[in-house]
Amino acid sequence: MQTKSILKWALVLSIVIVMNLFFNFAIATVYDAPEYEDFCGQNKEQVIVNPQNQTQCVEGGGQWTVNTEKPQITTSGETIPSGWCDVDFTCRTEWEKARELYDRNVFVALVLLGLAALGVGMFVTSTGSAVSLGLSLGGVLSFVVASVRYWSAMDDYLRVVILGLALVALIIVGVKKFKD
Repeated sequence: MQTKSILKWALVLSIVIVMNLFFNFAIATVYDAPEYEDFCGQNKEQVIVNPQNQTQCVEGGGQWTVNTEKPQITTSGETIPSGWCDVDFTCRTEWEKARELYDRNVFVALVLLGLAALGVGMFVTSTGSAVSLGLSLGGVLSFVVASVRYWSAMDDYLRVVILGLALVALIIVGVKKFKD
């Protein structure tokens, strides 16, 4: 009897893991993530000359940061520049916006897939308790994975809603699956 219980939980855990891997790889296969190189490119020049002043920096799509220290002459006779240029500022900002949109869309897809898995797991009990429980818990894990992917860009109100829905889903799974 104990071996059967261990095999049941192994099946449940396997369904949870494989289903979520399937969800994530399926999404990645049909919906390409924005690549940094597509926005900022790879500089193929052998020698890169960094802009030395604010005008050159901004014209090249960069962001100039002012050096707060007074210009000084180093021991080697070089003058410390009045600031520095983040040459990838504009393209990186565009990539970050595209990545945030991508993460939001993946979040929605994972939540919908998780809801479908949770629904099937809750209402299809004839397939056996291990399969039903695996699908239900896999759906809950899909919510967690979706939230982790998009958490940093998510609005605080949406975070509260997501956490509330996750709590309700866990309570429903607990009540439905673990009745005495």
